[in-house]
Amino acid sequence: MNKPQTSIFGSVYFVLMAIFLYLPILILILFSFNDSTVLAFPLKGFTLDWYRQLGNARELLISARNSVWVGVLSSILAVALGSLAAIAMTKHHMPARNLFLSLASVPLVMPSIVLGVAMLVFFRKVLGLDLNMWLISAAHVLISIPSTILIVMARLADFSANLEEAAMDLGANYWMTLIKVTLPISFPALVAAFLTAFTTSFDEYAMTTLITGTDTTLPVYLYSLLRFPRRLPVAVAMGSIIMIVSALLVVLAEWLRRWGTARTPKEERV
Repeated sequence: MNKPQTSIFGSVYFVLMAIFLYLPILILILFSFNDSTVLAFPLKGFTLDWYRQLGNARELLISARNSVWVGVLSSILAVALGSLAAIAMTKHHMPARNLFLSLASVPLVMPSIVLGVAMLVFFRKVLGLDLNMWLISAAHVLISIPSTILIVMARLADFSANLEEAAMDLGANYWMTLIKVTLPISFPALVAAFLTAFTTSFDEYAMTTLITGTDTTLPVYLYSLLRFPRRLPVAVAMGSIIMIVSALLVVLAEWLRRWGTARTPKEERV
């Protein structure tokens, strides 16, 4: 197969894959403007009523607030812990580095439902705690740390040690060098890690549904609305907003990661 044919095949494959991935999302967004409670073709007409009704859906807004609160808290903790782990594995001769990285990456490949059962047993049977939003945040930290470590490690791998050595030669101690040199240059990666962790937390359902107490997050509440067909269009409208915002956050996180990597050669000349 020659090069032009390979290029055409790759383009067709990419288009088909994009259609397979994004067509259901586009159809769902289209149904959010349908003037009917029945999600089926043909569409009955165009309306914005479902989006207007979001302002009166008190329980829905409370669950959205809970998701934002859990996402922000768990993302801050995940970035803090993941960054420290990334620095330890990248900048220092950490014992059993590969073993630690493998163990830290387990939540990436383990099904969320299995992690949810494990968290439920640990919180209820071992610690004897009542399920609440704090425990959901703690569980979301667990699933967000692996991606944080990998994103920050990728940035630190391109980070020249000469900058840190120069700062220490000028009188800065280790912590001052970390605060004044390492973290500012790694800032795009930290923001990208935060956005990725927030998106992961905000969209998490399988684990959260097992450790939800009296308060719930938005994905769990949206799933509960499927039992009430007349309220389903409002859930579809909220789901459309979530998917668009989540996609924008992922794109922004990837742009920040690439931007931070692209800046490395220019900024790290000594």
